[in-house]
Amino acid sequence: MTNSLAGIAEALEALAAAGAERSPESLTAAELVAVNNAYGALRRRVDAAFAPVAAEIARQSRRELGKESLAKRQGFASPAALISTTTGTGIGEALRIVQVGEATAPRMTLTGDPLPAKRQFVAASVARGDLGVTPAAAIVTLLDRLSLRVDPARIDKAERQLVELAPGMRPDELSKLLARVEAHLDPDGVEPRHEDARAQRSLVIQERDGMVTLTAKLDAETAAPVKTAIEAMVTQVLRRNEHASTDERDLRSVKQLAADALADLCRHGLSCDRVPTGPATTVVVRMSLEELQSGIGAATIDGLDQPVSAGAVRRLAADAQVIPCVLGGESEMLDWGRLKRLFTPAQKLALAGRDGGCIFCGAPPGWCIVHHAKWWERDTGPTDLENGVLLCTGCHHRVHDDGWEIEIDGTGPAGRVWLIPPAWIDPVRTPRLAGSSRFALTA
Repeated sequence: MTNSLAGIAEALEALAAAGAERSPESLTAAELVAVNNAYGALRRRVDAAFAPVAAEIARQSRRELGKESLAKRQGFASPAALISTTTGTGIGEALRIVQVGEATAPRMTLTGDPLPAKRQFVAASVARGDLGVTPAAAIVTLLDRLSLRVDPARIDKAERQLVELAPGMRPDELSKLLARVEAHLDPDGVEPRHEDARAQRSLVIQERDGMVTLTAKLDAETAAPVKTAIEAMVTQVLRRNEHASTDERDLRSVKQLAADALADLCRHGLSCDRVPTGPATTVVVRMSLEELQSGIGAATIDGLDQPVSAGAVRRLAADAQVIPCVLGGESEMLDWGRLKRLFTPAQKLALAGRDGGCIFCGAPPGWCIVHHAKWWERDTGPTDLENGVLLCTGCHHRVHDDGWEIEIDGTGPAGRVWLIPPAWIDPVRTPRLAGSSRFALTA
């Protein structure tokens, strides 16, 4: 507890140094970012200190104690209700902090000898203030589920890598990482999980107050052509807007564009065998030939986070236009040097395998253009894979306007992309790992 309180005191000092004692409206943009970061660090420190307390409350409130349960003696039905009420959080957050506290608490053998925490790498990361309770709980949940089917040594190695990759990730990025980790560690479970998800697919159409509501829940295999077709149509409009004058811009929101795209697809489906997306509507599946032939392993579909099984890939190949992950060969050049200004479709497909989408915000590849890391006009940057990254339109402008820099290490799918923030965001300009390499796991 002493170390935890010291960490909180240190975080409070950093918060004051960042400028939190001044009024927010008096802070510069850089100071606001610094204060935000300092508050985040303080919250992680407080949660790290509180997690073992929450776990002990849960231990003293376990069901077999009956009326002697700590929570019931305080007038609450459960420890989660006690914690959520007194801390002002929701039940879900209370359950997560108890889960993290239990997984990261020191243990003892029956003879009283000390044992490390059940999730010792998560425990160390939480104690340092690197990992918050929500991502820590998500990692613990996944590892506990996999521990029934995966060798403990691989679980430990995956845990160590996860706590290195997870800090700083958005919730959607963490979900993508955990989905890929599960497929990587338990490839035999991909098919059953996919079939379970497929069995739950549904579409409900309701009419109320003059509006029709469509509520769809689709597995990755079913969703792939739907998402690809609609995004292709939306992207065409967004790209036209980028070069259009004010009077020519399409003023529909992205949600409205998506709704209209669905309607267009259905209208064309009723009347003819051609749809307005044409050959741009292509499902790109990335999977090794060995995995496809053996039927064991998982494939990824551009634009979707959830991996799919080899069987799902075979069904997609029978029903839709599918591009496999193998690119290049004697018939197609992937590097063009200074001969071409724009990247080719084949180059974009190759880069999508490395970047997974926009390296800045994670938008799907279909929304992206290929950006020269070294500008073609100003820095004589070549139109080669070693100089290209995927960026959506908004992030493309952000990189140019705000002064971000991009560095690429290595070639091909194993290459690593780094975003270097401008000094006004990070005075030290610490490189940030971007693209699919953020989700790479070797355990």
